[in-house]
Amino acid sequence: MDTDDLSREAYTGILAEAENLTHDLTLHFGLLSYRCENETEYIQNAKKLTKEIMKMKDYELDDFFFGAPPDKDMLIETCKKILDNISKVESIPIAKRKYDF
Repeated sequence: MDTDDLSREAYTGILAEAENLTHDLTLHFGLLSYRCENETEYIQNAKKLTKEIMKMKDYELDDFFFGAPPDKDMLIETCKKILDNISKVESIPIAKRKYDF
């Protein structure tokens, strides 16, 4: 699937939130969509990725962010916000989410 296939709620809650911190984080969440069949799978994988990022050591973050990691405290706060946003999206029935296509 492509990020264009995500509901507005999922796109805003994950990708737009990531973009508020750094485009590199958005890139990872965007690429994740290509390995998913649908939004439900994407959300589960995004949740898993977010939790993995929060556990990364500094040298892992350096690699993950192509040698330019963001401030770690800001990254953790962004990850917490993304997880909170994911919970909110999950509480919305799929039929009630808004899609552009």
